[in-house]
Amino acid sequence: MSARKLRLGMVGGGRGAFIGAVHRMAARLDGCYDIVAGAFGANPAQSIKDGVALGVAPDRAYPDFRVMAAQEAQRDDRIDAVSIVTPNHTHFAIAHEFLAAGCHVICEKPMTTSLVDAAELLRLTRAAGRIFVVTHNYSGYPMVRAARELVGSGALGALRVVQVEYPQDWLSTRVEATGQKQASWRTDPALAGVAGSLGDLGTHAHHLLRFITRLEVEAVCADLSNMVAGRALDDNAHVMMRLSDGARGMLWASQICPGNDNALRIRVYGEKAGLEWAQEHPDQLRFTPLGEAPRILCRGGATASEAARHATRLPPGHPEGYIEAFAQVYADTAELIHAQIDKRAPNPLATVVPGVVDGLIGVGFLEACVASAAQNGRWVSVRIDCPDLLSLSR
Repeated sequence: MSARKLRLGMVGGGRGAFIGAVHRMAARLDGCYDIVAGAFGANPAQSIKDGVALGVAPDRAYPDFRVMAAQEAQRDDRIDAVSIVTPNHTHFAIAHEFLAAGCHVICEKPMTTSLVDAAELLRLTRAAGRIFVVTHNYSGYPMVRAARELVGSGALGALRVVQVEYPQDWLSTRVEATGQKQASWRTDPALAGVAGSLGDLGTHAHHLLRFITRLEVEAVCADLSNMVAGRALDDNAHVMMRLSDGARGMLWASQICPGNDNALRIRVYGEKAGLEWAQEHPDQLRFTPLGEAPRILCRGGATASEAARHATRLPPGHPEGYIEAFAQVYADTAELIHAQIDKRAPNPLATVVPGVVDGLIGVGFLEACVASAAQNGRWVSVRIDCPDLLSLSR
């Protein structure tokens, strides 16, 4: 990797924003980035104030993202990449602006609120020759990387069934009516897009399924529910899925299940074995060969897979968690950017980081689910008509 740290800018994520703080911690953990610029909120004066409070030089704390993109493009020490940590409806415009300015992009999910916009970002990314990463951060866990490697080795045989779920409980009451900012925008179609729990949590579950199994969702039968009275978007989603290679799957995303904090879990079953991973116990992967005693595979140690070791920082017995997994996405992105700067091939273990194609496929999945639910659960094909899809891997 090149000696210098990458210069990172941030749009959104001002003081008090949960996910902005997480991105900053993740970016800094491995010493790959310096956060040098930002437009940290919708209010221009507050944006500048927050930037200075977060340690950004006053002349690089900007009132809005358009001023930031234009002025950074004129600097000799311009930012290498921008991190977009704003509500969903703004992702497209911000990413468009920074791609045009020559920046690499790290974007929160879902990538956009429409498939048309997602396809346009794919086109712009290719035209600009930039790296575009979507922060499906759960793909950064060592044992998720190990699960992907295990499936790819053929240890499970041909895959048959995949079950993935992500329940929470924080929207079990109408929290948005209290003025709680995170609940307010996530339940507003104008800000969140066409899906609620499915867009917020289901996109992570969908990507985790694709990441570990390398299967694609070909068709969906979806039931999206608004369980809390007065809520405009779904707070519970059940989706049956027809997967590539004849496999079948089910996805459940919910924000109304008391007793669940961030209970992301996946089970994968093949003709020879199964595996199970849970985000709240991330250092362990349960592997169950047919007719044999279950095995608990752990992060770290001499028996860890190469993919797991790549995403591991601490020895066994020292737990790694959410921030470290998030940091792995940032570290792998840094490797891709440095490889481009150095005109060399990147470390292959870094190339699995979720990219613009993953973002596009995620938006296509959401739109198909919403269409299915609108037709009372009719099966809807997940079709993404984008000529560039197969020719751009990241």
